[in-house]
Amino acid sequence: MKVLVVSLGCDKNLVDSEGMLALLKQGGYELTNEEQEAEVAIVNTCCFIHDAKEESIQTILELAELKQKARLKKLIVTGCLAQRYQKEIQEEIPEVDAILGSVNPDDILCVVERSFQEENVSCFRELGYLPEHMTDRLVTTGTATAYLKIAEGCSKRCTYCIIPYLRGNYRSIPMEEVLETASKLAEQGYQELVLVAQETTVYGKDLYGEKRLPALLTELSRLEGIRWIRLLYCYPEEITEELIRTMAENKKICHYIDMPIQHCDDRILKAMGRKTSQKQIRQVVKALREAMPDIVIRTTLITGFPGENENQHQALLEFIDEMEFERLGVFPYSQEEGTPAADFPDQVEEEIKKRRQKELMELQQEVSYDNNQRLKDTELEVLIEGYLYEEGVYLGRSYREAPEVDGCIFVSAQEELVTGDMVKVRITEGNEYDLMGEVIYEFTE
Repeated sequence: MKVLVVSLGCDKNLVDSEGMLALLKQGGYELTNEEQEAEVAIVNTCCFIHDAKEESIQTILELAELKQKARLKKLIVTGCLAQRYQKEIQEEIPEVDAILGSVNPDDILCVVERSFQEENVSCFRELGYLPEHMTDRLVTTGTATAYLKIAEGCSKRCTYCIIPYLRGNYRSIPMEEVLETASKLAEQGYQELVLVAQETTVYGKDLYGEKRLPALLTELSRLEGIRWIRLLYCYPEEITEELIRTMAENKKICHYIDMPIQHCDDRILKAMGRKTSQKQIRQVVKALREAMPDIVIRTTLITGFPGENENQHQALLEFIDEMEFERLGVFPYSQEEGTPAADFPDQVEEEIKKRRQKELMELQQEVSYDNNQRLKDTELEVLIEGYLYEEGVYLGRSYREAPEVDGCIFVSAQEELVTGDMVKVRITEGNEYDLMGEVIYEFTE
């Protein structure tokens, strides 16, 4: 029986989807990417913000319609939307045959089988549950890169965020299980591991009584075949001197960190439930750059949070101009029901949010352009990920670019390259987001 898995939302969701794919294949199902061929369709949904919720609902409705016309027999919904709106999905989309909670993707085989025997199947576990036997993965990135999830849930309780209510409190995946997964990925030829969780920096505190991310990084770096280890979702208040030192001293760990700060105004940060201040953010950025002068810092901001005024927005613009973050994303505040911030007074109008987002991103484009211009005539090690036939150039990334969220490097080469090749590239040009370069060939007599 052919099964289609549609993965929406974040990279943590993608890891769950890849684990489900492996379980389905082991269970004897044939996997397909073609909707018209599928007899079972599984949608792993997201509902972090309004746009993600809309995308998830639209995808479910499209597959529900397909169920009337094609071979599709069963439609299963899982992930965050399923966790949050189980009753509504069952009542309003009768074409959905089964609903699986967000924390137990390891139950997918059981749910598929039950959907052929029962009506309106639902399978949920307590939010403190940690999936079992998910060390096998069927990676779908199509490159030499794989995501490595090291924890589930979040205990921070930021006032704008729905995730703790859908995924539960923070639960570190035991180190031996993480290392087993990573070892299998290395054996399959993946060269870059991208560490993800709702927050990576507190890894191990719940299991071992102390933060163990530096220790985990050290163990991962010992795996043969792994060349890059990249850190995402590091909260500034949890970045320790030990972590910075480990990053600086271990050659396999990319001098790249994703550190969402969300704002720079202390009053807004407090209202958001963030556990940091502008002073602390400045201190962490300074420590990172002093230890690793070539580090790339990526951050994200929320604009239009309830109560944010024009003076605070202008202060944020000035802060971004001063800090010159190499990478930056901006999201308009999304008023999510069930979160404390949804009931805050002084909600900001959508037009104002979008205008502030536009101003922040226009400023960041200038910052990014200047940063990329400084890279002209420098040399970078680049991981090749594809080829653009019309342009006659290869696509690649260096340590400076995370997959999916950052730009890329367009590489000219005299000899044929394949996905997974690591080559030395001289940067010849750059724009706001991308770089251009040419392979350096070292000929010896």
